Formats: sequence, C-alpha cells, structure tokens
Amino acid sequence: MPTDTVLSPDLTLPIDGMSCASCVNRVEKALRQVPGVGHPSVNLATERVTLATDGLPATLLAAQAAVQRAGFRIPEESRRLAIEGMTCASCVGRVEKALVRVPGVVQAEVNLATNTAVVRRLGGTAGDAVLLQAVQRAGYAGHVLAADADAAPAAGQGDGARVAVAALLSAPLLVPMLGDLVGQHWMLDPLWQWLLASAVLFGLGGRFFRAGWGALRAGAGNMDLLVATGTSAAYGLSLWLWWRARATGAMPMLYFESAAVVITLVLFGKWLEGRAKRQTLSALDALRALRPDTARVRRDGTDIDLPLAQVQPGDVVVVRPGERVPTDGVVAEGRSHLDESLITGEGLPVARGPGEAVTGGAINGEGLLLVRTTAVGGASMISRIVAQVESAQAHKAPIQQTVDKVAAVFVPAVGVLALVTLLGWGLLRGDWAAALVHAVSVLVIACPCALGLATPATLMVGAGLAARHGILVRDAQALEAMAQVRAVAFDKTGTLTEGRPQLVDAVAAATLVGGRDSLLDLAAALQAGSAHPLARAVLRAAKPYAHRAARASGLRDVPGRGVEGQVDGQRLLLGSTAWMTSLGVDDAEWLARAASWAAEGRSVAWLARAPAGASGAPQPLGLLAFGDSVKPTAAAAVAALRALGVRVLLISGDNRGAAQALARQVGLTDMAEVHAEVLPAEKARLVQGLKADLAAGQRVAMVGDGVNDAPALAAADVGIAMADADGGGADVAMHTAGLTLLRGDPMRVVLALTLSRAVARRIRQNLFWAFFYNAVGLPLAALGWLSPVVAGAAMALSSVSVVGNALLLGRQRLR
Repeated sequence: MPTDTVLSPDLTLPIDGMSCASCVNRVEKALRQVPGVGHPSVNLATERVTLATDGLPATLLAAQAAVQRAGFRIPEESRRLAIEGMTCASCVGRVEKALVRVPGVVQAEVNLATNTAVVRRLGGTAGDAVLLQAVQRAGYAGHVLAADADAAPAAGQGDGARVAVAALLSAPLLVPMLGDLVGQHWMLDPLWQWLLASAVLFGLGGRFFRAGWGALRAGAGNMDLLVATGTSAAYGLSLWLWWRARATGAMPMLYFESAAVVITLVLFGKWLEGRAKRQTLSALDALRALRPDTARVRRDGTDIDLPLAQVQPGDVVVVRPGERVPTDGVVAEGRSHLDESLITGEGLPVARGPGEAVTGGAINGEGLLLVRTTAVGGASMISRIVAQVESAQAHKAPIQQTVDKVAAVFVPAVGVLALVTLLGWGLLRGDWAAALVHAVSVLVIACPCALGLATPATLMVGAGLAARHGILVRDAQALEAMAQVRAVAFDKTGTLTEGRPQLVDAVAAATLVGGRDSLLDLAAALQAGSAHPLARAVLRAAKPYAHRAARASGLRDVPGRGVEGQVDGQRLLLGSTAWMTSLGVDDAEWLARAASWAAEGRSVAWLARAPAGASGAPQPLGLLAFGDSVKPTAAAAVAALRALGVRVLLISGDNRGAAQALARQVGLTDMAEVHAEVLPAEKARLVQGLKADLAAGQRVAMVGDGVNDAPALAAADVGIAMADADGGGADVAMHTAGLTLLRGDPMRVVLALTLSRAVARRIRQNLFWAFFYNAVGLPLAALGWLSPVVAGAAMALSSVSVVGNALLLGRQRLR
C-alpha cells in the first residue's frame, strides 16, 4: 500500500467461516495485499476484522473479494430508502454520491421514478441513521423502507389544490397580455402585481427556494435551483424597475407575471408528472392486489377466517369456487381449474388436483379445494415477484449511467450559459433588463427532469408489462441487453421438451436376479430424493415394482454424468453412456443397444456395478430408455426467433441422437448448431465462445431450467430461466438468471425479445426528446426568442411528455 494513501478511521467488518488462528492469518494476509487497506486486525473470538481504508467503494469491494479468495466471506446487506425532495437527474447524482461516501457502502442506486434508493453495504457498517444523515446533508429527507413495504413515487411537488390556487393568483397577471391582443390596456397596479407574485413565489412555490438553497449549500445544482434562480431574477428585476419608476412617475415594464406563471407551470408539470409516475406502478399494484387480506383456515374440522399474517406453513386453507388462493401450497383435496393469468401470463385455466402445486393469487374455478400452505408473506411467489420487479426498477440500465454523467454537469453548464446570455445581451445591446429576462428564460427552460426520467420510467413500465405476461425481470441490465440478443442457446429437457420424460423401455442383464423389476428397484433407490426429470421418471416407473424397497447410502452426484451409491452392500452407478465408456465399459452388445435407442431420440441411462478392486470397468446390469415430448410451441418459437434475425442453438447434456432428433422436430436443420453430451461447465465455455464469435454490441442469451444450466446462465449476457409446468424451479431461477419465464413456454422467449426491443426503442425516443428539448430550447432562449412564460411551459411539458411516452409502452400489444 502506498505510504501517502490517506486512510479513514478504523472500520470493523464481520468475517464468516473462521475457525482457527490459521484462518486469522489468511484473512489478514489477504487484506494487507489490497491497495487502500491498512492495518487489518482480526479478532477470532468476535469473528470481526478492524482495518483502515481510503473509504472508496472500489476498495471495499476489493477487500471483500480478497477475503472471499481466502476462503471466507464478508456478509453484505441491502437497505431501501425513500427519498423526499428529488426533482431531477442532478438530485439523483447528489444522493448517490452522498450515500457512497458513507464508510461501508459499496453501491447506491437512486431511482427518480420511484423516489427510492437501494444501498448495498457490508455487514455491520453504515447504520440506517448514518445513511439518513448522509441523505440529509445532501439536502433531502428520507426514511427507511421495510423489506416488504411498497415503493411508490411521490405525489408530485404540488397537488391539484395548490396548482389551482397558483393558477387563480397568476391569472390576473396574465390579463394585461390578453388585453394587448385586443388593443386594451388592463395593466394591474404594481402593488397588486407584487402581492400576487409574492404569494405564488414564496407561498406556493416556496419549496423550490428551500430545495434550491439546500442544493447550493451542498455545493451542487438541481432543477429547483434553476427555477428559483430564474424566477427570483425576474422578481428582483421587477422590484428594481418598479422602484426606479416611482421616481419618474412612469408606468414601468414589470415581469412579475413571468415569475408567477413560471412557478405555476412548473407546479402543474410536477403534478402531471407525479400522476404519470404513479401510473407506471400500475402493474405492481395489480400484483399486490392479488394478495388477499384473509384466509379461511380449517383447524380441528372447523373453518375460521384469519388475517393472512397469521397463516402458517402447514395450515390447510379452504378455497371456494371464485375465490383467490390466499397462499402458495399443495392441493390436499379436491380438483379444479385455476386462472393464473396475472401471475404467469397463461391465458387458459390450468387443472390442479391432489399433490399439485398452486400459487397464491390464482383464481379458483369450479371446485372446492383444500390447500396445504407451503409459503406465506415475503416467501410467497407473489411477494417474491413484487420484490424482483421493484429490484429491477431500482437497478440502473447501462444507458442510464451514461445519462447520469451528463446530468452531473448539466445544471452548472446551464448556469454558465445563462451568465453568458446575460453578459452578451447586456454588453452588446446595453439593455440589461432584457438581458436578465433572456437569462431567466435560459434557466427556466432547462429540462434535467426529462433526462432523469427518460430511462427509469420506461424500465418501470417495461418490467410491469413483462410481469403481466409471466416474464420476471431481475435486473434492468438484462432487459436492456436482451434487446441486443442475436443468438439464443436452448437447453433441451424442460425447455424445448415438456421436462416430464417417461420410461419407454428397460432391459436387464441376464445376471441380474429379479430382471426388470430389480433393475427399476435399484435405479429408484439411487434416484430417491432427486428432482431431476429422469429421476422422477424412474421413480414413477419403479413404484409398482418396488417389491424389495431397496435403500441406498453414500449417494454422490457426478455432475453431468449420473449418480453412484451403495445398495445392498454393492456400489452401483447410474448414468450416461459417455460416463460408462469413460470408465472402460466396452461391451459391444450393450453399446449397440444404447446407440440404437439414442438414434431413435431416446435418452439412455446405464445401471452398472462398480468393480470390486481399484481397477477395471463397471459391469452393466441394465439399460433404461426415456422419451420426452416436444413442447407444442417449441417449433414456432424457433421459427419466430430466426425470423427476428436471431441465431438459435441447442446445447444439451443428452446423447447426440436424442439432441439431433429434437432439433429436427423444432426446425433446427443445421446440426452444427446442435451440441450434445455437454457437461454443465462445458455449456458455460460454449456460451463464452459464442459470445466471442458475435460482433461488438451483440448479445447471447441462454435458456435453461436454472439448476444444471446455472453456469451457462451466468456466462451468457442474458440468462433466461424457465420454470417447469408446475411452476417448479422458480426459486433457483429468480436468483440465477436475469429473466425468469414463470410459464414454461418457449414462445415467452420471443415475447421477452419483442418486449426488450420495444423498451429499448422507447428509451431511445425518450432520450431523444429529452435532449431535443434542451438542444433546441436553450439556444432559442439565449437568443431571446422565448419568453420566460413560454420557457416555463416547455420545461414543464418536457417531463410530462417523457413519462407519457413511457406509459404508452404499457398499452402496446406484444405479439
């Protein structure tokens, strides 16, 4: 560490996983190698480390990574804050900078559309009070949001009543302008003009001056400062002209109406903006509305109504026809059809019976159901979806980060332009009154609000629209990157196929006592407890034949290969042909049978006995063949993606014959795009290679089930996890992939691509208009071609038009 690095006071961090003095040494050694970190001292008893840092988030992240490489972990926490008083993109930058300066904070993202901040901090650091003090020092107010609290945008810095009063007080000041159009001079007495303007500026518009002063004290600028400076300049100029005219007795040319009307228009614009921003959360409101307040619980044979908060996992809830299912659970009794359209986007009701999973919020059709609760509150699917959508809205897309950099210098640049306008008109024309009016127009027409809202408002609407169609967006980066996807790699089982393979054939070795029954029984023993689709097929097929009820011990998964374990004192292997050949199995008859089934598109599993000694090949005990049906929309999805200019690939761990047979069924005729017998780690390498093959700016998406495909999902630019037919796999999927399809329909991939491209177009349109307002309006104002009133109207309408354009996305029909 350089000796001239300035370090902050000691920071104490928790360390997970230490158990001895050797651990202490490893942690301290790892931290001493991080630039910007000094004097690390680990206390094994408290499992904490005290160190000095330069306070930079990058240094904290480097320290966290160093500890992780050493085999330990610095836990991380996330906190949501509601921020009050933000009005533009400059405010966003100020709050973020204030929060990341707090020791222990590694990231802070502020969303202008929801007026919230999401703060990532290292465990045990940056307490809530400290975070709120940082927000306050930046000139804003805030409070901590509970984990399950609803995020909502501010109502707008001026409600309807305030706007109406401001309009009534400003109207008499506009009367002279209207009189001039018909040749009448209805000029109010200067005293009345002053009284009306003062009431509007310092009464109804006082918040602009307070917020502007707060920004000035913090050494920054925002929209409030621009409005306050511009209107106070017009107000002050009018006072000076009025005072000077009193000495001469002439009727002065005053600009009180400009100051008052600009405040009124800005208040009106913020009110419209607040209404529009609330509409962007309509999709989240619809999801929250799916959560009933009460549930009918059956206890001791009696049905009682309880608040949903009192329902516990294991309780049996009664769901009558037409009612919403109050909790996630499994059907204990009854059969019915459920409408899950608002959750999964599936338009048709789905049949549910005993043993099948149901999701809270679904509408029960015709039958009475008894549902055993599995998840309530924050653990329920609806709550997780709401949390994920809010998280997606809180995270910034890369394009927004670029806009924020522009916004950081926008307000100072506008101030410089206003000063140049003032000096230019004053020095060249000698009319300092007109120069000040033109400078006011420059200050007032600047539109940092539009810049700040262009991207987050669109992403909010896009994430909500995706949720209504059963597409869960985990982060904004995934939604933006999806628009640039030019290659999509599909897993096979559960993605393009139904994921419910059936055992279609089984052959036992002549040496296996019990024949086929014993083969299925031993295979089932090895697969007990596994959630793999082939394992479930084995268990279903073995149930009628499980005479001996064999039990396995010492089970061990071999990723991408199979499973091994001890059954009846012998070590058995159950896995793929590739695994068996790698272990030395070369029996021509068995290999020919396996190849024949594979050529028919079957998935093949071998059951073999491991050799008694340390060497030798396993002894085959039997072969199992599985068949899985193609999803009805798989071929249409492949065709639609190719029509959109997207390259489609199949990457499967299954045998080549099965993979190629499926490829032909879904319309993939180029077998070079079919990769079979691929292990999970190899899938990730294939995806990485695919990314390297594409042109700059083009992206790769991987579609899988979120479990075995996790490495490939993480390696892709966009990971798309697909829940199975019963909604299973969603837990892992939500934490693995950027996008989760809550319905296992390949056409949802096409829908996600269509939606992301629509979102990208809308963001580009909004940014164009935001920059267009400023690029055109600022020069016109500086040249004296726009009055402050017109400039104020343009500034107010800029934000409304940007948010309104974002809302139009919500009405778009996705095909």
